[in-house]
Amino acid sequence: MQPKYKRVLLKLSGEALAGSRGYGLDEEVVSGVVAQIKTIHDMGVEVALVIGGGNFWRGRQGKNMDRTTADHMGMLATVMNSLAMMDALEQQGIPTRVQTALIMTSVAEPYILRKALHHFEKGRVVIMACGTGNPYCSTDTAAAQRACEIQADLLMMAKNIDGIYDSDPKLNPGAKKYDRISYLDIINNGIKAMDTTAATMCMENGIPVLAFGLDEKDSIIRAACGEKIGTLIDNN
Repeated sequence: MQPKYKRVLLKLSGEALAGSRGYGLDEEVVSGVVAQIKTIHDMGVEVALVIGGGNFWRGRQGKNMDRTTADHMGMLATVMNSLAMMDALEQQGIPTRVQTALIMTSVAEPYILRKALHHFEKGRVVIMACGTGNPYCSTDTAAAQRACEIQADLLMMAKNIDGIYDSDPKLNPGAKKYDRISYLDIINNGIKAMDTTAATMCMENGIPVLAFGLDEKDSIIRAACGEKIGTLIDNN
């Protein structure tokens, strides 16, 4: 197999890394993701990651909490996932750097675009944590923003479902899966596959998005090689 894309940003949900446990980190899931990242990295693909924090904390959990405080706690949860992923990648011999939108220099570098691009030149994986560093912004929005900044060829959104449907397939057995859908359809129809801010950002900057199931066999590798899996979101 040959990669189709030179530089990709892989967005992982924190919940996906929790596996069937639903909380924390499932080592088997993490190992499976790392093995696939290693494969595409060895193919020469430049890889950036944005990881959510929902396996430790989601802002909406703090129902009686100030929204800004709750969102900052969520950003810190993404750092735990990012450090765990860095450790797992480096155990497989893949040089990795974590960059954070909130300054915490004792554990990670601050996010600096030029430094991230330099890491790609040196063959390193870059994990971008803390979302955008701002409350009221999802990690989907952070992934879209970082993908635009690094001029990624593809934003890969690994989900717990194998693509985008016109309704929830868990509730509607007749739900229709889209092979391809436009950003405008996502925005105008209120499809929840990614938030509207992220969709708008990708649309305006011409970044294609591929939503696919993380638990499908070799899905990250297949996505990077241009196989028709999941749902492609673009300006079709």
